Amino acid sequence: MEGWGPELAVILGIVEGLTEFLPVSSTGHLILVSHYLGFTGEGAVSIEISIQLGSILAVVAYERVKLLAFVSEALQEQAALRTLLRADRTTGRQPSWTQRRTVLTRSIESHRSLWFLVGLLVAFGPAAVVGLLFHGWIETYLFTPHTVAGALIIGGLVILAVEARPRRPRIEQLKHIGLWTALSVGFAQCLSLIPGVSRSGATIVGGMLVGMDRKIATEFSFFLALPTLFAATIYKLVQARAVLTADDLLALALGLVVAFLVAWAVIATLLAFLKHHTLRLFGYYRILVGLVVLLVLR
Repeated sequence: MEGWGPELAVILGIVEGLTEFLPVSSTGHLILVSHYLGFTGEGAVSIEISIQLGSILAVVAYERVKLLAFVSEALQEQAALRTLLRADRTTGRQPSWTQRRTVLTRSIESHRSLWFLVGLLVAFGPAAVVGLLFHGWIETYLFTPHTVAGALIIGGLVILAVEARPRRPRIEQLKHIGLWTALSVGFAQCLSLIPGVSRSGATIVGGMLVGMDRKIATEFSFFLALPTLFAATIYKLVQARAVLTADDLLALALGLVVAFLVAWAVIATLLAFLKHHTLRLFGYYRILVGLVVLLVLR
């Protein structure tokens, strides 16, 4: 694949790692950098999506303790829920819908880890469906510097507007994110299919709009990245298997390692930053970059 090699892999790995979890659009930055370096075409799009795997693994590594705790507790809670459902059948009659709803309501209130993971899958659903239906059209018509520039500016204005609103967050723990709240963030994530919008930006802002604390919205965005980016990456790698050679894959592996290391540092830095700061800095950055790109493209 022309232009692709270890040097470009390192550059794109750094760009991906720096931007994936910041609300500035990693895909948008990868498109801009690739366009500037002359790396375009079907192979470039495949690389730009596939290299996200490094950032996914960084989330798994960084949040491994919390992730394992959620999974371990969810398995225990699933067993407890099954016991509750079996108890409803001891009369020998089929439980009514009201009885089942009572059991599920009780479970949602007490089995927080189980329903948090269910909420992640619910939030993943909308973007998965929309992406599957329209990914070809999006890649053909929207993977351009002009689209990225416009989305960066609009997204920056949205961030500034949301941060200007007086808010009193009602959700300050991940386990308190309900299914409807998770689904709302999932619909917001659909906007990130437009290059330049930013997956993390859409989900963090979406989370804040439905009542999450800024830091909790950011952490939820990290966890939601796991099914979302993993599915997108695997899908694109399978699609691109005929385009990528063995040498291309070796360079991609190097890019993944670089993206992993950089993303790990960014995750830790971002969580520390948001303890004392808002997202306004990223809003101003997006607007500035978008305007510069538009001026260069004139």
